[in-house]
Amino acid sequence: MKVSEIMTIEVITVGPETRVTEAAQILLKNHINGLPVVDENRKLVGIICQSDLISQQKQLPLPTVFTLFEGFIPLQSTRQLEKEAQKISATAVKHAMTAKPTSISPDSDLEELAELMVNKNFHTIPVVQDGKLVGIVGKEDVLKTLLS
Repeated sequence: MKVSEIMTIEVITVGPETRVTEAAQILLKNHINGLPVVDENRKLVGIICQSDLISQQKQLPLPTVFTLFEGFIPLQSTRQLEKEAQKISATAVKHAMTAKPTSISPDSDLEELAELMVNKNFHTIPVVQDGKLVGIVGKEDVLKTLLS
């Protein structure tokens, strides 16, 4: 069985400038875990999931430091700290989304999809062909194949 046989082709999407609160409302209203983020040409630029929005509720971790010869040496990169701060304070999807998300081809086998979901702990995977979003597949779609 191929991904194209089980994927949802009418995909609810958001743009990078969509407000985080609007994305949260869409996720809740439609009982879905993730929303592909696409540009004006329907090119996949990211994905925003419930976990991305939940991460906004955590506190900013302070970097661990130690001293050596009266100097401070950070044990966490400032780039990672900046990324965390940006995600926590995000108001637009582009700041909270996962950029360059893992995607799958509609011609991929169901086994490849299942392996990807299990190994990476993904609930929702965008389906991309020729750089454009053509569908989405979730764990429920895979489970439905067990019933047929």
